[in-house]
Amino acid sequence: MVQARDRLAKIVEQYLADADDATRRIVTAVAGLLAKVAYADGDYSEREEVTIRAELGRVHGLSAAGVDAICGLLADQISHVALLGDHDWTRDLRDLASRELRLEILEVLVEMSVADEVLKQEEQTQLRRIAKALNLTQDDYNALQAKHRDKLSTLK
Repeated sequence: MVQARDRLAKIVEQYLADADDATRRIVTAVAGLLAKVAYADGDYSEREEVTIRAELGRVHGLSAAGVDAICGLLADQISHVALLGDHDWTRDLRDLASRELRLEILEVLVEMSVADEVLKQEEQTQLRRIAKALNLTQDDYNALQAKHRDKLSTLK
């Protein structure tokens, strides 16, 4: 499992070679957390992959080939990436990202969780735990979740 984490970091490093170390660590953390939330329910759907591709596509300097490489790793080993403890990733985000960026990342993770239009209990639990690990509040999480109430069958 550690090998999958190392492979993810190496892919980000390869495709963001011109970025500084902090940027690479943030992107690796975001990709890892996206995988963790996408696989929280034990299933990695096509919609979730589309969402991950779209979010990674927003990363300045990450080429389409880089997005493909990350998504290829996730397609092959998402369970290994997702089942890793996320302490390093959340620590990196706490240390390197502003509160605003951490909120944006949490919002992206919430978007990931509703890609299939159902927010399952496993996903809610994972998101709440990640929010806390990012030094964000339950109110922060609730506000982001409320934006997607119309998509959440568990809240209708």
